[in-house]
Amino acid sequence: METINTTERLRSLRKLMKDNNIDIYIVPSEDSHQSEYIAPCDARREFISGFSGSAGTAVITNEKAALATDGRYFNQASKQLDSNWHLLKQGLEDVPTWQEWTAEQSEGNHSVGVDPRLITAPQARKLAEKIKKKGGASLVGIKENLVDLVWGDEQPSRPNEKVSVLDLKYAGKKFEEKIEDLRKELDKKKSAGLIISMLDEIAWLFNLRGNDIPYNPVFFSYAAVTPTTATLYIDASKLSKDLIPHLGDSVKIRPYGAILDDAKAFGDSLEMVDPIEGKPSMPKKKFWISTKASWALSLSLGGEEKVEEVRSPVGDAKAIKNATELEGMRACHTRDGASLSEYFAWLEEELLVKGTKLDEVQGADKLEEIRSKKEDFVGLSFDTISSTGPNAAVVHYKPERGNCSVIDPKAVYLCDSGAQYLDGTTDTTRTIHFGEPTEMERKAYTLVLKGVIAIDRAIFPKGTSGFAIDTLARQFLWREGLDYRHGTGHGVGSYLNVHEGPIGIGTRVQYSEVPLSIGNVLSDEPGYYEDGKFGIRIENMIMAKEAQTNHHFGDKPWLGFEHVTMVPMCRKLIDGKMLTVEERSWLNEYHQTVYDKTTGFFEKDERTLKWLERETQPIHVMEFALS
Repeated sequence: METINTTERLRSLRKLMKDNNIDIYIVPSEDSHQSEYIAPCDARREFISGFSGSAGTAVITNEKAALATDGRYFNQASKQLDSNWHLLKQGLEDVPTWQEWTAEQSEGNHSVGVDPRLITAPQARKLAEKIKKKGGASLVGIKENLVDLVWGDEQPSRPNEKVSVLDLKYAGKKFEEKIEDLRKELDKKKSAGLIISMLDEIAWLFNLRGNDIPYNPVFFSYAAVTPTTATLYIDASKLSKDLIPHLGDSVKIRPYGAILDDAKAFGDSLEMVDPIEGKPSMPKKKFWISTKASWALSLSLGGEEKVEEVRSPVGDAKAIKNATELEGMRACHTRDGASLSEYFAWLEEELLVKGTKLDEVQGADKLEEIRSKKEDFVGLSFDTISSTGPNAAVVHYKPERGNCSVIDPKAVYLCDSGAQYLDGTTDTTRTIHFGEPTEMERKAYTLVLKGVIAIDRAIFPKGTSGFAIDTLARQFLWREGLDYRHGTGHGVGSYLNVHEGPIGIGTRVQYSEVPLSIGNVLSDEPGYYEDGKFGIRIENMIMAKEAQTNHHFGDKPWLGFEHVTMVPMCRKLIDGKMLTVEERSWLNEYHQTVYDKTTGFFEKDERTLKWLERETQPIHVMEFALS
C-alpha cells in the first residue's frame, strides 16, 4: 500500500485555516448525503491524509494531524499514513474518540471549523458541547470546503450520469404506493413533511437507479414529501427519456442545488402556534429529517425549533424487502454462487495444475469476467478483496494493479466480493486453501464456521435486535481468547447499497435500537485475523423469516433465518472433530443445497462440476478421527 507525502497539502490547508480564523479543521469521510461509499470528487479525507479506507475522520490543528478509524482499518491506516499523522485507534481502551481529541485540542479558546454539509446535526450539537466544556471557542460551519480549495484543479469532476427507471418486476411495488405509505406515517405522527437526503432511500422510494457513486446504483439528489406534494431535487442533465413519464404529474422536479433555499422556504411556511406569555411562538407541526441529515440542511429548515430528527421511515421500509425483492435475492445469489464456484475451480487449476503465476488483481479481474456473463448483471457491488497470505489479515484490503501480491497456493486466500444485479445485490466471502493449512489456520476457520452456523440456526422472539445475537457468532472464538474487530453482519440493499441500515448484527449502539424483522436481508460474517500471517472470514447472506416453534411464549412470533448464498465452504480448512453433530448436519445439508441449486450451471463445464462435487461431499467425523 502506497504512503503519500501529505506535507504540502497540510501546509496549504493550514494557511486557509488561518485565513478563515480557524484553529482546528475537521475532514469527515462522508459526502453531503452521509454516504459510506462516495464519488471520487468527495474523497476529501483520503486526499488530505492519504488513507483510503471507507471509514474515518481527519482532524487537523495548526501543529498536529490525527486520523481516527475503527478496527477494520488499523493495519491499513498504519501503512498508508505518513509521519505527519497520528492514528487514533477507535474502540481501544484509553484512546480518545475523534470528537474528544478535537475538544482537547480546542482548549484555550481555539475555534473548530467544519463543512456543515458533511456533518450531521446531532454530531454538530454533541461536538459543540464537548468543545464548550473543554474551553474551546465554538464550532463554526465553513460553507466553502477548505480541502476542495487545496485540491484545486486536480479534484475529480462531479459525476453526471443518467438516471434509469427500475422495472416493477424487480421493484415489486409502485413508487406511488411507497409515497402513500410514507404519507400515512407522516399523518399518524403529525409531521409537516419529510426531507430525504440519503441517496439509497431516494432511489428506492421512486424506483430509480443511477451511477454517480462507484458500485452503488444511486444518484445525487434530495427529495421532499409532504401530505400533498412530492419533489425530487436532481440536475436536469441526469434525466433520462423514460424518467419523466415514469414520475408523471405526481412528482415535481427541481434543481439539485435548490434544496437549501427550498428548505428555508419550507421552514418559513410552517404555521405557528400563538405564543404563550414568556415563551416564543412554536410551529404546529415540524418537518422531519433523518438523524443522518446534514447540519446545513437542518439549519436551512430553521434548526431545532422547526425540525424533528428521526430514524428515517423510508430507511425502515426499505430494509424490509417485499416478496419480489426476496425472490430476486434468492435468484441472484444462486447465479452469483455459481460464478464463485467457477472462479475457485479455475483458480485451483491455474495455480496447482498449470503452475500459473497470478496476482491478486488478475484473480479479481477473472472473477468479474465470470460474473459479467450472468443474467441481469450490472456491475460489482464493491472493490473485490482478493487477498493472499498476510494480506488476508487486512480486513478491507484492496489489491492495487501493478502493486499487489502473487497468489500463493501454499497460503490462505480470502476473497470477499459481490455484484449488482437488476434483481438484487450480493456480498460473499470465502476463505480457501490450495495446499496444506496449518493447525492454527484450520482451528481458526472452524471456529469462525461455527459462528456462521450459530447465527444461521438462531431462533429468537420478535423484537430481538442484531445487537442481542452478536455473541452467538463470537462465542467460540471467545472461549479461545480470540475475537475480531468488525461487526458480524450488515444490512444489504436490493440492487442498492451493499451496506444498508438501519439493521445489522454487531456491537454498534444503533443495532440495539432496531429489532430484526421478517424481510430483512443481512450478512452473517464472523472472522479472525493474525496480522502479518493470515486472515479468515466466511460470509453468507441471510434473510429473516418467521420460524415455526413448538410453543409461543408471550404469544409472540418467533424469527429465524434463511440463507441464500450458494458457495461451498473450504473442506481443507474444516476440522470436523470440532463440529457438533448438529453443526455437521447443517453443513452437509447446506452443501447439498448448494450442489442442487448450482450444478445446472455446469453441464458443459467439467472442471467446475468436478470441483463442486468434491467440495460438497458430506463431511463425516470418522474421516477426521484418523487424521
